[in-house]
Amino acid sequence: MYKILLTILLVISPTLFAGSQSSAKANFSADQIANFTKQVERYAAAQGARAFIISRVGKDPRDLPRGIHFTHTAIAIYSDITLENSKRVKGYVIHNLYQRTDQPQFSDLVTDYPVDFFWGAHQLKAGITIPTAAVQQRLIEAISSGAGKKLHNANYSVISNPMNNKFQNCTEHTLLMLNAAIYKTTDLKRLYANHTIYFTPQLVNINPLKLMLGSVFMQGVSTADHESKVKTATFTSISNYLNKYGLLHKSVTLDHTGTVTSNI
Repeated sequence: MYKILLTILLVISPTLFAGSQSSAKANFSADQIANFTKQVERYAAAQGARAFIISRVGKDPRDLPRGIHFTHTAIAIYSDITLENSKRVKGYVIHNLYQRTDQPQFSDLVTDYPVDFFWGAHQLKAGITIPTAAVQQRLIEAISSGAGKKLHNANYSVISNPMNNKFQNCTEHTLLMLNAAIYKTTDLKRLYANHTIYFTPQLVNINPLKLMLGSVFMQGVSTADHESKVKTATFTSISNYLNKYGLLHKSVTLDHTGTVTSNI
């Protein structure tokens, strides 16, 4: 019986329980990735975005739970960037929570750039959610003040429950940063209380057996922070949250052809 369960786990785990790691093999040429990231940056800049939520598709969409379209979410900030030749340019810097490759039950806060962000993407498709100008400014201030480190819980679960702080994933950390900006606080007790009142997490539509196997056998997957149904923060649920309370400027999906599709 154990061998049967382990065989099932090995088949389903690489896709259903994919984390948001920084290191990944490129599925596209360097030129294709660079051209796509330029499209993303140009679109965001044309919208006047100084801070926005960005997401990527890290696995085959057919293997993702129904209703979940992206596997990694972070915050992009328009910043001064110093190049290797010491030249200073303007561009977007991505503030991530990445799952560790060698210790998948833990995460680190990592700053990188759009090319790094999309390097291992399965599709050249980006989720872009731009808050209102006021929220953008507060988000910039929160990141500048070091709020990210104050809100970081290194105990990682790919399906972490955003209603408590037992575990954390990239999207939950993004949600915490947004609310730290909105409420001007890093008080975790207050932030999680507000999540419970105002935020609607997304149901994870995975067979209970698969969830059980993942939580038992795989590091970086846990249902210990959930009571019954497994729900988590996603790019879509964050976009809906901002829209519900009048804090959203625009939420779209941009693909490599330049096609822009509204998410709201």
